[in-house]
Amino acid sequence: MEWYAWLHQAGQGLLNLLFPPYCVLCRAPGAWLCDTCLDQFPRPSGKVCPRCGSPIKDAASLCRSCAQNALTIDGVRSAVLLEGGARQAVHQLKYAGYSALATPLARLMAQCWHAAPLPVDVWAAVPLHVARERERGYNQSYLLGCEFARLVGLPAMSGMLRRVRTTRAQVGLNVSERRANVDGAFVYCPPRGGQGVYGQRVLLIDDVCTTGATLEACSVALKRAGAVSVWGLTLARAAPASDI
Repeated sequence: MEWYAWLHQAGQGLLNLLFPPYCVLCRAPGAWLCDTCLDQFPRPSGKVCPRCGSPIKDAASLCRSCAQNALTIDGVRSAVLLEGGARQAVHQLKYAGYSALATPLARLMAQCWHAAPLPVDVWAAVPLHVARERERGYNQSYLLGCEFARLVGLPAMSGMLRRVRTTRAQVGLNVSERRANVDGAFVYCPPRGGQGVYGQRVLLIDDVCTTGATLEACSVALKRAGAVSVWGLTLARAAPASDI
C-alpha cells in the first residue's frame, strides 16, 4: 500500500501549490502546522507505566490497570499528550479532512522514537473497517505510519492486519467496555508463500491511545500469527475519559 501514501503526498503537494497552507492552530502562513505550535504540544514527562505508557505518580512498576489485567502487548509509547493544540490537531486530522497534518505530526513520533527506540523489525498501522475508511477517505494511522517509517527507516510488515467487523465508537466506553468492543475485531492475513510476521517484532502505529484496548486487540491477532513481540507507538496519549 506504499503507492497509496505516495499518491496522497503527490496530491497534497499539488493542492499546496494551488492553495498555500496556513497553520490550522494559529493561522500563520506557510505550513499546515507551524513549528511554533508543534513545539508547544505537551510531552509526557515523569514516570510512565512501562506497559501502557500512562503517567503514574508512584514508583510502582506498572499502573493499577496493567497490574490487574494481563496484557498481550509488550508496551505502548506516545509522542505527546492529547491536550491543548495537540487535541485540536488530532481532531482536524481525524474528522475534518486535514490529511496533510499527518506529515508534521509524524515528525513528533519520529522525535519520540529517536529519543528511545523500541526493539522492532517492521511496522503496521491499526486498520479502520473498510466502510469507515471509505467514509473518511483515508486511514489517519496509516498516513502517520508511512511518514514515520520514512523518517526512521523502518520497513512495513508483510501481510495485512484487517479489521473484520464494525465496532461501536469507543467514545464514552469504560476500560472493560472498550476491550469487549474490539475483542476479536482484527485478524492477520499472511502474504502468499511467505512466513508473514512469524518470528518478527512488530510496531503498531495509531493516532491516539486512551485505554490501549484497540492496540491490545491488534496485538492478540499478531501474536496468534507468530509475532514474537508487539509494541505500540501513538501520536497522542489521552486520559481515559477523553472524547476522542
